Amino acid sequence: MSQDDPHPQVTDPPSAAAESAPAPQPHREIAPIEAPAESPASARMPLLDHLRELRIRLIRAAIAVLAGFMIAYFGADWLFAALTLPLREAAHGRNLLLIGTGVGEAFFTKLKVALIAGLFLGSPVVFYEIWKFIAPGLYESERRLAKPFVFFATLFFLAGGYFCWAVVFKIGYTFFLDQYASIGVTPTLRISEYLAFSSKLLIAFAITFEMPIFAFFLTRLGLIDHHLMIHYFRYALLGIFVIAAALTPPDMVSPFLLAAPLIGLYWLSVLVAWMFRERPAASAAATPPVA
Repeated sequence: MSQDDPHPQVTDPPSAAAESAPAPQPHREIAPIEAPAESPASARMPLLDHLRELRIRLIRAAIAVLAGFMIAYFGADWLFAALTLPLREAAHGRNLLLIGTGVGEAFFTKLKVALIAGLFLGSPVVFYEIWKFIAPGLYESERRLAKPFVFFATLFFLAGGYFCWAVVFKIGYTFFLDQYASIGVTPTLRISEYLAFSSKLLIAFAITFEMPIFAFFLTRLGLIDHHLMIHYFRYALLGIFVIAAALTPPDMVSPFLLAAPLIGLYWLSVLVAWMFRERPAASAAATPPVA
């Protein structure tokens, strides 16, 4: 240091910390990471999508029933004759009158008959849309059951309607007409009342005949088994009579006409659940041995 320097500078030796400190980096602003805020609309999107899917399925099912209605309307006269055939056979040659008391009653009766027939004609599409609606909640292996479900559900739906027409109508109408004969009264029935009575029974039997189908698929999905169905039979029996009373016209015979085959269908469902149960031996044999 020279003496001429008026402001001498004292420099300290560099410390070890200073030597080891990294060189300063240029300042860079980092934007904070914000969690995506879930709006109420986006939170409701799954439910809205579910409802939108339900609406689409219902519209397609309604179109199928409407198409069946249009086809059946051209044969409404023949369909009404077939619908009243069990009643005429139950009369056994006795006096029986089917009357209409309104100007347009015959026309609206044909429309109702065609609509009922359209429901049966469009039932394969209806069951297919039901399956497509519940399919997103199933596994891939379970979705392959679509064709068997549609086929057997349609088959049992039609079988239920046919059983009602061929067996239940004959037994029920014979009983009711015998009650008229016992009091010496000639039955005079309105076609609208007869159609309302018959259609309720037809649809009720067609729906309840689906019981073995649902038992099969619920068993395959592991939700029920035959042990569970046998254990809860007494509760099922109570439910059967409640359903039979709700689906049939308000009289003393119709609920029993529906409850009796329902009990038989319940035990058939138990048999189906037993036949298609998961067998531990089969599953163990399918599992490869561990080396």
